[in-house]
Amino acid sequence: MSAVVLGVDLGTSAVKVLAVDQSGTVVAEQSVGYDLQQPQPGYSEQRPEDWVTGVTQAIQQLISNDHLNPDDVQGISYSGQMHGLVLLDAAGQVLRPAILWNDTRTTPQCHEIERVLGDKFIEITGNRPLEGFTLPKLLWVKENEPEIWAKAACFVLPKDYVRYRMTGQLAMDYSDATGTVLLDVKTGQWSQTICEQLGIPQRLCPPLMKSVDFAGNLTPKYARAAGLSLTTKVYGGAADNAAGAVGAGILSEDKVMASIGTSGVVLKYEDNPNTNYHGVLQFEDHAFPDKYYSMGVTLAAGYSLSWFKKTFAPDVDFKTMVESAGQSTVGANGLIFTPYIVGERAPYADADIRGSFIGIDGTHQRYDFVRAVLEGIIFSFKDLMQIYEQHGSQFKTVVAIGGGAKSPLWLQIQADIFNHPVVSLENEQGPGMGAAMIAATGLGWFDSMEACAQTFVHYGKVYEPIAAHVAAYQQVDQVYRQVYPQTKGMSAALMAYRRAD
Repeated sequence: MSAVVLGVDLGTSAVKVLAVDQSGTVVAEQSVGYDLQQPQPGYSEQRPEDWVTGVTQAIQQLISNDHLNPDDVQGISYSGQMHGLVLLDAAGQVLRPAILWNDTRTTPQCHEIERVLGDKFIEITGNRPLEGFTLPKLLWVKENEPEIWAKAACFVLPKDYVRYRMTGQLAMDYSDATGTVLLDVKTGQWSQTICEQLGIPQRLCPPLMKSVDFAGNLTPKYARAAGLSLTTKVYGGAADNAAGAVGAGILSEDKVMASIGTSGVVLKYEDNPNTNYHGVLQFEDHAFPDKYYSMGVTLAAGYSLSWFKKTFAPDVDFKTMVESAGQSTVGANGLIFTPYIVGERAPYADADIRGSFIGIDGTHQRYDFVRAVLEGIIFSFKDLMQIYEQHGSQFKTVVAIGGGAKSPLWLQIQADIFNHPVVSLENEQGPGMGAAMIAATGLGWFDSMEACAQTFVHYGKVYEPIAAHVAAYQQVDQVYRQVYPQTKGMSAALMAYRRAD
């Protein structure tokens, strides 16, 4: 086997490690799952040690099961779930379970950030304070666990902790640092203003590094545990969305990524740090040095489809259910679905809004409901793309990844609703491929990640908008956009009733 790099994709439910050669071919991969703890409603935590164990086991399986030669592994880099808080003491020991990106306990802390800093916060970070970000989690620990807070010497994010355990070096890359909302996106430094006004000691903030920066070699202890060579070089890595964008070839402003996982993401490459979406869209540092990306998140994209299948089509396999939508029509025979079944983040930051089917008729069949769900998810993405259009952003192509890229029907629906060509990847591996590309570039296999993408990223069929479908969907979209303001008050009242019950 020839030289390879390892792309470590540290997700919320599992870690996947890819071995990728110099042609961009995935020669082997292994995944290891781990548990999520939810000690109270709204809490979401994990044991950082489980991540380290999972990564180590996946590497061991690459060596034992796939016969990967440890001496062929030249470099390692990472993609990591964003925003999760890992607190360390002065000895580098974990002080408490990590508080994850999908933990929602920090609403009071978000309100406190808004009260103290107001619009200044958006000016500094490019973002609004949301429960998912790291800073509100720090404030929660400070206010609710003072004995732990007193011992805290540093915080890192999930992939940074794994890298620390592999190399002995503490650091955080810029793409994850922006997701803490403690970084000044214009200066590229931890914000002294935010730290001082919110009582966060700046000594807690780790050193910063670029995604392609050399982070160190493996420690002898870790090399022995994983079975790797001491000569293996380790590189910084990136937040999962940044790594996913790298792996999808989102390297210029003429492409937008539409990713459907449990949540959904619309992501766009940005050149200018002064771009201002007023916090409606998140603004982050990219894995590319001195480049950026913006993104909007719809909380229940793929989850809406999974919920529908589990609830209304448990006897049908997923592919068959999705394909059944082809029996319906453009616009689902007049049925509209809004995918707000767990609240929404963008463009409506509303924890109380809930989803709905509008226009139910006695003639509707299950396949109409399936199509309405597929279309409703994409209409929520179109809401995000319209923000770009309102800011004068131009893009030519949408790169679809995740669940929305696995169905030709759904890809065509995307092209028709977006009114842009949509393309999927021939070799989609998600953020893990982006992590591998970071390692390959750091090693010097390529002069830049753009050059790496020419070899590693391959696009498949292009789905062109169908004019008649575009016109029909534009009419449906006008109705779809009225549903949120019409149901907002009703959803809030029903949620209040459920809480009181």
